[in-house]
Amino acid sequence: MTSYSSDLLRLLSTRGYIHQATDGAALDALASKQIVPGYIGFDPTAPSLHVGSLVQIMLLRRLQQSGHKPIVLMGGGTGKIGDPSFKDEARKMLTEDTLATNVASIRRIFERFLTFGDGPTDAVMLDNAEWLDALEYIPFLRDVGQHFSINRMLSFDSVKLRLDREQSLSFLEFNYMILQAYDFLELSRRAGCRLQLGGSDQWGNIVNGIELARRMDGTEVFGVTTPLITTADGGKMGKTMAGAVWLHEDQLPHFDYWQFWRNTDDRDVGRFLRLFTDLPLDEIARLEALEGAEINEAKKILADAATALCRGPDAAAEAAETARKTFEEGSAGGSLPTFVVDGSIGIVDALVGLGLAASKGEARRLIKGGGARVGADKVTDEALVVTVGDEPVRIAAGKKHHGLLVRG
Repeated sequence: MTSYSSDLLRLLSTRGYIHQATDGAALDALASKQIVPGYIGFDPTAPSLHVGSLVQIMLLRRLQQSGHKPIVLMGGGTGKIGDPSFKDEARKMLTEDTLATNVASIRRIFERFLTFGDGPTDAVMLDNAEWLDALEYIPFLRDVGQHFSINRMLSFDSVKLRLDREQSLSFLEFNYMILQAYDFLELSRRAGCRLQLGGSDQWGNIVNGIELARRMDGTEVFGVTTPLITTADGGKMGKTMAGAVWLHEDQLPHFDYWQFWRNTDDRDVGRFLRLFTDLPLDEIARLEALEGAEINEAKKILADAATALCRGPDAAAEAAETARKTFEEGSAGGSLPTFVVDGSIGIVDALVGLGLAASKGEARRLIKGGGARVGADKVTDEALVVTVGDEPVRIAAGKKHHGLLVRG
């Protein structure tokens, strides 16, 4: 592990965030002597971000914790195009009203992880629509476009993937990497931003921005990327049987969020504690050394800490108590996801309505595989109709996903 002198890079390195860095020694020296404003961009394609974005949110939190200034850049402009990086097809076009609504909703998430304000290390949220919407096409091509080589852009893995598969890459999407590079230039001018952070899939876009700032302004800026976060079994971080693990409680109940972390693979516990909680490293070392049944206590601590950061301490305590009642006492805790029915409902519709299956087809496969239960009884017939009286009926998908049917 590289030895760093700045609090920023030491913190990022020891907790496992650094995959690549451009001129790490120069960035280390800069972060040792001054406040470094750094940014990450997020396209507001939905009202909530999901767990797949959490490592980037935590990066901004680490930036602030080490005495530097986080800039949350919302892609109100680039979100009208959509990042084509490693995507198989173009994203659905969103209206300006939808983008604005999503930005306002997403801000609530960042307010839980960062301190916003006017101070030197307080976080700020900016929207690239402020400058991208005002661009004039011909001046932009003359001033900015001349610094980009089509040959080089075609060599990026994110572009080659689409072309090699003979999948369409529109001229609109092809412009995305130029606009993202321009964001870095604008932020260096407007906010003195010297650092862009992002996932490893953003390396090419970050390098583009660094080169553009150097060519147009002679400004030295830097980039740091994180490793691709996958689970120990090779799965994509944040993907579950029932779909994305959303950060907003509007999209995912507290209990389900807590349970996602509780279900962490034994091999991932230490790494996830370092990345997604503020627990001290010596305490994490103790927890990840636990074996057998004791590792479950470490998973509960991970679930409590991660949920408290994202949803608040009360939500974490409520979810933990629900889990205790559900799994240890066999009763139904109060914060399980619920679905209101008018007397009775088919088991397939119940599984989908509770979010325990993403589709009816998935619900049928779950039943066929013996993974669905009503109360303590395994479901063997996908045509089963569940009748709900005065008491809620507990539905389970596998051993760890539960919900309640309640009468309307």
